[in-house]
Amino acid sequence: MAYIDCVVDTNPMATKIESVSNHLKGTTTAVVAMQTAVVLAEKKAADHVCDNVNKGFYTLIRSQISQKIAKLQSDVDSHLMQLNQQRKQLLSIKNRMERDYNMISSRYMKLFNGLNQNLKQRIFELDRPIVNFAVQEVEKVSNRAKYLTATVPVSQLESLAISQKIIASNVKYRGLKVINSMSHFLADMSEQKKLTDRILLEKGNVENSTISVPVVISECNFDKFDNKNLDVFVSNVQLSQQTQSAVKNVVNQNVEHMQWQNEREINKEVKSEFSKFLSGAKTSQRVKDMANKLFLANNYQTIINREL
Repeated sequence: MAYIDCVVDTNPMATKIESVSNHLKGTTTAVVAMQTAVVLAEKKAADHVCDNVNKGFYTLIRSQISQKIAKLQSDVDSHLMQLNQQRKQLLSIKNRMERDYNMISSRYMKLFNGLNQNLKQRIFELDRPIVNFAVQEVEKVSNRAKYLTATVPVSQLESLAISQKIIASNVKYRGLKVINSMSHFLADMSEQKKLTDRILLEKGNVENSTISVPVVISECNFDKFDNKNLDVFVSNVQLSQQTQSAVKNVVNQNVEHMQWQNEREINKEVKSEFSKFLSGAKTSQRVKDMANKLFLANNYQTIINREL
């Protein structure tokens, strides 16, 4: 085998290798810097993503809570409005009930006061002298010490004598009034006894009798549908309220079975009474003429003789 001994210069290769080594060092530095930048960028991106995710989550939760708050607030407001409306209705009902109660109580109070006053007046009128004696004279007699007070004799003898004469005169005057009251009382009692003897029946048996009571039945149309209204008027002369109500009930029960007949002319007494009312009315002459014309043009009907 041949052996060749030669000398090879390695400086260029070493130079190249050294330059490659320098480039490798720069590349290594660049790679490390890039890796650091990539790690930093990834960290920033991860932080950004986390921040955005947290912000979105918090925003979503806040939005849901706000929606629930708005819904609940709307429900509360609607219930509050409903409660306020019901409160106003209850207050209006309360006010109306108070007005009705006050009106009814005042009406009944007036009615009962009128009844009490009427009954008191009637009871007093049953025996006026006794009532006057019990209400007026007895009070005066009971309080005579107050009405007949004497003055203290602290003056001279002449003044004392005059004051005693005045007191004696007052006593005589009061005694005269009492005597006159008793005289009037006894005279009224005697007159009342005579009147009672004339009114009371001597015989104990009582006979039934029949009397005729005039009744006016008025019928009129009060709307365009020909609906009729029937009114019954009874004379209040010598008839109590109970008797008038009984007569009206009987007439209302039998009015449908009554037979009517037309009158050719108006009764003279009715015409006379109407003329009196018309002349006494405080209206114009034109109204009086129209009322008289309607009165004369009106048609009257009377019931065929029949007892109810």
